Formats: sequence, C-alpha cells, structure tokens
Amino acid sequence: MKHDGNQSLERTLESAVIVSWADLMQGAQSGLIHIEYGFALPGTLDYLKVWSSPSRGRWLLACEYWMSESAFHRVGVRFDNGYESAGLSNVLEHVMQHQACFLLPENMGRAGLLQIPNPTEEDRSVADDWIRAAFERLGSPLAGAALS
Repeated sequence: MKHDGNQSLERTLESAVIVSWADLMQGAQSGLIHIEYGFALPGTLDYLKVWSSPSRGRWLLACEYWMSESAFHRVGVRFDNGYESAGLSNVLEHVMQHQACFLLPENMGRAGLLQIPNPTEEDRSVADDWIRAAFERLGSPLAGAALS
C-alpha cells in the first residue's frame, strides 16, 4: 500500500472503524456501520457520527465527534449507548484535529455517509496498516499506540 502525499480522510475513517470493529459490534458476529459527517466551512468537517447496527434494522449511535461546542454537545469525542473504544477515540481525536493533513471529501452541501460492512481479515490488516501509516506520516507520538 502506497502512502505518498495526503491520505483520504474517508479511507482513514473507514480504517479506524474497521480496526475498532469488535468494540463497535459488541460481540455480534455480523453487522453494519455507518459514518455520517457534516461540514462547517469549506474544507472543514464539523462533526462525524458513527452508527452501529449489530442486529438487522436497529441502529445505535456508537460515538460522535464535534469540532465546535453548542448547547447540545461538547467539543471532542463522546461515546453513547454503552459503546467504548480507546483506540477509536485516539484515532478520531487525532484525525479530526489534523483533518487539514488529509484529502477531505467534496462538500456537496449535505451530510456525507460511509457504509462499512463486515470486514475480512485482509480488510483488518490493510486498515491497521493504513492507520499506522497515517500516524507515522503525521509524526504523531501515538503512531504505535493509536490502536491500543
């Protein structure tokens, strides 16, 4: 896998979810995850939400990350509905705070949505490499511990 230049933010978010799959499925054998994101200003994501569906048709908010505070949420990552993942929290914190270092999706004037089905072992390995490369490229001290 080649990592020259900026990495895609969407691919990085997908990889973060794949590496944290067990935490987000809470023991379920299969499921689906959605990542919803929205823009604040051109070239800047304001928020992202990770939705988990470990059982068919039932969607739960697993976590969200907000860049700005409001009366309804604080800045940073927050887990909900009994979900928790230190690795995903670390990755989201780093990625959202350094989003200018990634290739952002085009702002189409609406929320974006990524759908992630059950990953294979190969998907997990590629995702792990992708996240490690992102942290190394950015010179983060979390490079080795990002997924712990």
